[in-house]
Amino acid sequence: MAQIPSGLISHSKKVCSLYKRCLRMLESFHVPRDKFRYEAVLLRERFEKNRNIPDARVAKQLLLNGEEDLFRYSHAQPKYFPESPKGIAFERFGTPPDSVLDYWDPIEKAQYPKFFAHREVLKKEYEEFYNKMYGDTTSEKESKSDK
Repeated sequence: MAQIPSGLISHSKKVCSLYKRCLRMLESFHVPRDKFRYEAVLLRERFEKNRNIPDARVAKQLLLNGEEDLFRYSHAQPKYFPESPKGIAFERFGTPPDSVLDYWDPIEKAQYPKFFAHREVLKKEYEEFYNKMYGDTTSEKESKSDK
């Protein structure tokens, strides 16, 4: 699983993120690889020129200016990877819910006995947890129907 970023992100991580987004934007503009490579080298030089700035305020201002430039010069139709969000194949094949396994034929379930035995144990544990957390709803329904 990918790491979920927590609250604070360091300045160097922000600069690396900006650099990567700028490279992706350049890919959208320059389809021939040689032109992209030339522009990527110029971009790297621009980042390297401001690498060792000791004043944090100046560095932060340069970062904000870079973010603004990226927004201003962004491509109208940026390139996305097919499986990534906004890509053409994103979530093309949905994952079925776990409850689908309840409708398997017993012969199919017999092919994976350990899996389904463990699954039944987990379902019982979850049902006990649910009843402990929210109360037993089945007994309430039965008592209402008896009246």
